Amino acid sequence: MLAIRRADERGHANHGWLDSYHSFSFADYFDEAHMHYGALRVLNDDRIAGGRGFGAHGHRDMEIVTYVLSGALAHRDSMGNGSTIRPGDVQRMSAGTGVMHSEFNGSPDEEAHLLQIWLLPTQRGGAPGYEEKHFDDADKRGRLRVIASPDGRDGSVTVQADASIHAALIDGDERAQYAVPAGRRVYVQVARGALEVSGERLNTGDAAMIEAETSVVLAKGEDAEVLLFDVA
Repeated sequence: MLAIRRADERGHANHGWLDSYHSFSFADYFDEAHMHYGALRVLNDDRIAGGRGFGAHGHRDMEIVTYVLSGALAHRDSMGNGSTIRPGDVQRMSAGTGVMHSEFNGSPDEEAHLLQIWLLPTQRGGAPGYEEKHFDDADKRGRLRVIASPDGRDGSVTVQADASIHAALIDGDERAQYAVPAGRRVYVQVARGALEVSGERLNTGDAAMIEAETSVVLAKGEDAEVLLFDVA
């Protein structure tokens, strides 16, 4: 079974400096039908104006993954980590018992575009942690590259959650297939471009929720960048 959620069905908040679309209930957006999808709790499509961002604020008991699509994001946290992440970088912060951090657009004038992902942890009260990896376009071209997983397999960042995240770039005749493990569900988010997901046409911002299927096929892409979430 495949259900599609179109981009304009998401929650939306425009604060001037921040233009954000929410796939699941977040902040002032509440939708009882879209609270989470398995361990996938938050999937925000954020555009941050140059020189602006989120001041120091706290998190607990959440696995936070940031995927940059364009621009740069400067990160600082109470664990002493500080870096600027750019397209191809994947950042994981485990909030655990509590962590403070800030995130600002790393450019004074260029917009930063990113996906902010929160995963529900398998256990509460863990130690805070941080990790960052880079994945070139070649790693994702015409294939699903695992970028986050519970066991850190194939060089992915390690998340303390019952979920894995895969990224793909699909264009023209390129095709990628994902074998869905028994009892698992899949959430596909089109970050940009357009493609077919198991025969259904999706455009930028659209998502597919897939259950009781053995495989997912990504094909007929038009400069598409896609994230695929495997959850219980």
